[in-house]
Amino acid sequence: MSGYGSNNKYSFLGGLRAAAQSISYEIPLALCVLSISLHLSGSLSTVDIVEIQSKYGFLSWNIWRQPIGFIVFLISSLAECERLPFDLPEAEEELVAGYQTGYSGIKFALFYVGSYLNLLISSLFVTILYLGGWKSSIPFVENFIQNISINYGINESFDVLKPVLDIFTTLSKSYLFLFISILTRRTLPRVRIDQLLDLGWKFLLPIALGNLLLTASFQILSIN
Repeated sequence: MSGYGSNNKYSFLGGLRAAAQSISYEIPLALCVLSISLHLSGSLSTVDIVEIQSKYGFLSWNIWRQPIGFIVFLISSLAECERLPFDLPEAEEELVAGYQTGYSGIKFALFYVGSYLNLLISSLFVTILYLGGWKSSIPFVENFIQNISINYGINESFDVLKPVLDIFTTLSKSYLFLFISILTRRTLPRVRIDQLLDLGWKFLLPIALGNLLLTASFQILSIN
């Protein structure tokens, strides 16, 4: 909408690229989420998905059960957030500044705030779906701390501190994805638009679909 509203051919081309990129990589993202909900948790509730991963600490994370889905989700998330090497809508040497060419000041700042909020939300999704969410990564540590709090009569203090620990655990895991996205921005070169669309439609989509079918097959076999 911003590219079309600028009445500028460079902005319009940037908007078309952004739309094509978004559509191309949202489908593999949805297929990865379906693989998680279908086989591992049987629910789309984030609470249920995290609880399934809480039994044995980091050993029960979905990243070990769905390694292919994790890689596809990671690459698709970077593309959805328009981070290097997938920041073609903002390729300044090709399209000046993409769909935000005609904007400056607070409007330009709002575009960047939205981009980084998108990155933060994607990192939280990766944390919840594959890295155990707010549960501790050390096996049995929560049960151990809870038993100590009950034995020493500090159960109320533990109930107060537990949400703080959960938030800290979630944000610390999310920081890992943020670090990876910033690291790729400084290490990988930008791809061309045809390479970007080929990766989404010819590689990530078939791999994500095959992963979903494989997960569904294992689910049927386990039920039988």
